[in-house]
Amino acid sequence: MSLVKANSESIQQAAEIIKRGGLVAFPTETVYGLGADGLNPIAVAKIFEVKKRPSFNPLILHIADKDSLEKFSPIKNEKIDLLIEKFWPGPLTLVLPKTEIVPDIVTSGNPTVAVRMPNHPIALQLIESCGTPIAAPSANKFGHLSPTEAKHVEKYLGDKVDMILDGGKSSIGVESTIIQFHENEFYLLRPGGLSKEEIENEIGKIKTGKIDINKPTAPGQLPFHYSPQTPLKFFNKKFLDKNKKIGALFFKENKIDFPFVDVKLLSMAGDLREAAANLFSHLHELEKSNLDLILVEPVEEKGLGRAIMDRLRKAANKLK
Repeated sequence: MSLVKANSESIQQAAEIIKRGGLVAFPTETVYGLGADGLNPIAVAKIFEVKKRPSFNPLILHIADKDSLEKFSPIKNEKIDLLIEKFWPGPLTLVLPKTEIVPDIVTSGNPTVAVRMPNHPIALQLIESCGTPIAAPSANKFGHLSPTEAKHVEKYLGDKVDMILDGGKSSIGVESTIIQFHENEFYLLRPGGLSKEEIENEIGKIKTGKIDINKPTAPGQLPFHYSPQTPLKFFNKKFLDKNKKIGALFFKENKIDFPFVDVKLLSMAGDLREAAANLFSHLHELEKSNLDLILVEPVEEKGLGRAIMDRLRKAANKLK
């Protein structure tokens, strides 16, 4: 494994690795992805192996231009066109009927495929240089904290990948929003870096999808995920035990009189975008503090607050 600063030369080297069937971790505006040639089933199988990811959990295909979507989905719809024009490139994943060119391993056997166009120059240059869509989940072990910096990828995957492209910290910091188009309706499958409100401003009300945890149609639908190795719970005074090493994650200020070992603030300004960008990086830091417990403060579920709470609930669900 080599961790290298992303530049034209290293991106081209990474593209050659992917074209040969290897694995490359690369930055996007949401989180770092673990990428393989999305049309090479053997290469894609390596992603599942390295992440220890369940085979029933589909991947997202990342593309570099809007027009290439028609290769992977035959669907034509005016509202889909509106979303693509407004939000691509960006943190929006669309789940659509797939064409035969998409390998079943990418979609976990589903007749649909999840596709997005990332809004990051390194990711786009890498995809263009490969000449193929890149299948990529987050570049971590399955169920663990998502990586928002190259060092997080190195911690989790080490020499299990062929190259890690270091492009700095991810600007959004939570995964993409996923919506599915089914029988002329749109369903929110996963809240993420694009708010539900922004989407509804373009196409009207969208529904909340029914989730079958045994056969998800997109990533991030399982009941627990995104978890630090340290137990995580939402704030309750009954957990404030001075005999334990406890860390805390607050939204903008610490109002609790307790000797926390470590305290992180998501946004002193109370900005949900800043809070989302800091969420995983702060949890990574708390995970390194050798704590017995991490207590987290809920945030208001509006805009990106919905995505933050989705990640925190799934992290807390690991204890259930």
